[in-house]
Amino acid sequence: MQQAAPLLVAFVSDLFFSTRIENAAHIAGFRMHLLERADALPGAPSPAAASGEALSGSSASLLDWLSQLQPALLIFDIDSSTLPWELWIAALKSASATRRLPILCYGSHVDTGRSARARDVGADAVVGKGRFTQALPQLIQKYARTPDWQAIAAGCAEAMSAIAQSGLQLFEAGNYFAAHEELEHAWKAEAGPGRELYRGLLQIAVACLQIERGNYNGAIKMFWRARQWLAPLSPACRGVNTPALRAAAAAVLEQVQQLGSARVAEANCSSLRPSAWLLPASP
Repeated sequence: MQQAAPLLVAFVSDLFFSTRIENAAHIAGFRMHLLERADALPGAPSPAAASGEALSGSSASLLDWLSQLQPALLIFDIDSSTLPWELWIAALKSASATRRLPILCYGSHVDTGRSARARDVGADAVVGKGRFTQALPQLIQKYARTPDWQAIAAGCAEAMSAIAQSGLQLFEAGNYFAAHEELEHAWKAEAGPGRELYRGLLQIAVACLQIERGNYNGAIKMFWRARQWLAPLSPACRGVNTPALRAAAAAVLEQVQQLGSARVAEANCSSLRPSAWLLPASP
């Protein structure tokens, strides 16, 4: 199956550098999305909520947006005055849904204090503007994280384990707690990339459990976290129609966000039960 070119998201307000990054990304085989200002961030802020992970304001919109996109690399211009890079990098690296996304920063080599702050809040690499412009294609290739599509396809071609099937039966019955436990056992029992299907499924089961318990924060976090494991999977993975699963999860997440923390328990997880996204068994 032909895979889309990996995505690079650049948080850059300088046209000179944004053009250079776009050209280097093209040479390296990447697509690029540019964000020049904080007010251009897609998505409306989520309702306010007290949480260790940002669930309100621009940081919440950033986490929601990037956990959907699953970019291979983020580039931040730390000399920018129109982007809250320090706040956003800290939010990205403190959230389980996005902390695996690699972050490359560049800025003036003279301002060592700013470079140190970028490292302190979680940047994976910080380079001066000179090196950045001279070695940009190589830096992109070095720091970008791209899936091993061949290994994922091979893992998805394997049969679903018996314990995972047991977990899905519990999920179908609406026993989300027991389903999560079985799927966690299935995930821990494997070592290859196919195990991430089970991790994504168990996190969706936990999201439904949190909805049942009226825990708005917990449900949002789990839906966001599941995206990183489900996004790279083959369309048919161990009997699961992954596009249908992702679409069902997105619909329930939207319902949760619209209901808000006071009414989250009214959200309906029935569309996420396995009968909605399992492929028909082969004859």
